[in-house]
Amino acid sequence: MEEYTREPCPWRIVDDCGGAFTMGLIGGGVFQAIKGFRNAPSGLSKRFQGSIASVTQRSPIIAGNFAVWGGMFSTIDCTLVHIRKKEDPWNSIISGAATGGILAARNGVPAMAGSAFIGGVLLALIEGIGILMTRIQADQFQPAPPTLEDPAQLGGSPNYN
Repeated sequence: MEEYTREPCPWRIVDDCGGAFTMGLIGGGVFQAIKGFRNAPSGLSKRFQGSIASVTQRSPIIAGNFAVWGGMFSTIDCTLVHIRKKEDPWNSIISGAATGGILAARNGVPAMAGSAFIGGVLLALIEGIGILMTRIQADQFQPAPPTLEDPAQLGGSPNYN
C-alpha cells in the first residue's frame, strides 16, 4: 500500500516534525489564549494581557512537545518501512505504541507500558477509521446494477388476470 501523497521516507521525518510543530503551535496557542484569558485578573485589558502572556510562554513548549512526538513517530515508522519492506497500517500502530513507550520511559516500566498501550490503541483506532472511510468511499464508485427499461426483457408471458 504505497502512499503517494506523502514525502519519501527520509524527508517524511522532517515534514511530519514540522507539521506536528505547527499543529502544536496553533492548538496550543488557542488553548493557552483561552486559559490565560480565564485565569487573568478581572478587567478586559488585563485579561487580554494574561492571554498573550500565556500564549507566548507556553505555546512554544507545547509545539516542541508535539514536534518531538511527530519526529519520533515518523522515525520509527520509516525504520519499520525499511525493515519490513512494506507500508501498511501495522507500521503506524507499532510506531504509535513505540513512541508512547519511549516518551514515557523515564517514568518507569508501568508508565511506559501504559503509554505504549494507549499509543497503540489510538493509532489502531485512527488507522481503522481511515480504512473504514476508504471502503465507504470506494463503495460509492461501484457500478450500479443494470436497470431494465423494457418489461419484455424479463421474459415469459404477461399475466393480466
